[in-house]
Formats: sequence, C-alpha cells, structure tokens
Amino acid sequence: MIDLALEFVKPEDIEKRSMQIITSELNGRTWPEPQFSIVKRCIHTSADFDYADNLTFSEDAANIGVQAIRDGADIVTDTKMAAAGINKKKLAAYGGKVHCFISDDDVVAEAKERGCTRATVCMERGAEIAREKPVIFAIGNAPTALVRLAELIDAGEVKPALIIGAPVGFVNVVESKEMIMERDIPFIVPKGRKGGSNIAATICNSMIYYKG
Repeated sequence: MIDLALEFVKPEDIEKRSMQIITSELNGRTWPEPQFSIVKRCIHTSADFDYADNLTFSEDAANIGVQAIRDGADIVTDTKMAAAGINKKKLAAYGGKVHCFISDDDVVAEAKERGCTRATVCMERGAEIAREKPVIFAIGNAPTALVRLAELIDAGEVKPALIIGAPVGFVNVVESKEMIMERDIPFIVPKGRKGGSNIAATICNSMIYYKG
C-alpha cells in the first residue's frame, strides 16, 4: 500500500490553492489581465495546460468582454450545459441574462423543417436579441453555430459584443473557429479541436468574476 501524504487545504481555500499551483506550473508565463484570469480558469476547469497555448484573443477581447458584461450584455449559448454553468445571479447584477434556445419547441420544429441544426436557429434567435442590446455569443458545442454567426455578421444582421468560439470535436470544428477569427468581431477562441460547454461557461464566468 502506497503511503500518500495529502495536502490539507480548507474547503474555502481549495480554489485559491489550485490557482497557486497553476501559476507555479506555468513557470513564469503570464498574460495581461483579464486574459491571465481566463487562461488560469480554463486550466483549472479542465486540468489541461494546453489552454495556455491554444487560447487566442483578438485585440483587447478580454477587456471588451468584461466591459460588455458590466454594461448589461446578455449571453447567448448553444448548450444547456453552458447555460447551467454560467453564474446567472452575478450576471443579472449587471443587468444581463443567459439565453439558450436549443430545446425550445419552435426552434426544434424550425430546424427540422429547414433541414438545419438547432444551433443554427439558436444563433438567429440570438441575433434578434442583439438588435436591442449587447450580446456575447458563447459557443461550446456546435460548429454550425459559428458558421451561422459568420454568415449573419457578413450579412450585417448581427454585430456581437464578443464571440467565445469553443466548440469541441472533429467535424468542422477547426474550420468554424478560423471563420470567426477572420471576422472583424472581438473573439476568444481555443484554437484546434479542444473546447466544450465547460470552457465556454468558464470564459464567461472569468469575465463576470473579474474585479480589476
């Protein structure tokens, strides 16, 4: 039997201790805030240090996202998991709401009738909200959501405050992220195949929690 020496950490200090370990294992690598907070939280959520290299920010994107949230931006996401993970109470304190239309009956019906994905229709619903107030689009699953966003941007039908492009997988994932990074819209994107609902929610929460 292996004798393991466990580190005693009070429950309220576990996250703080985790961040200290992450900072130490980054071996002196840092980013300007609030980018650094986002990078560390993505590593904390996934235990994957690849996010130190694959997280890509357009110019001043992290600050733009923080300010949009403080100005009352809503967040539209393509997954219920991401919507569940975003701190809605803290977002509401700034005047924002989280929207996920993926399971709405009318969205399901329309997607079936048009022969497209529900995520495609969800982005169109989000674009309607964005005509009235700032919207951050947080994509954690469907590449088709990013493709449709790119089309809507090109058509002048939506101008997101920020796009978090973090679909995960193998089919059109890399390509859809590249499409977003080519548009003149602020973005935060984990390049490559990695991402997911947890990462999309984590990036949102990093900006919601940021105190700088």
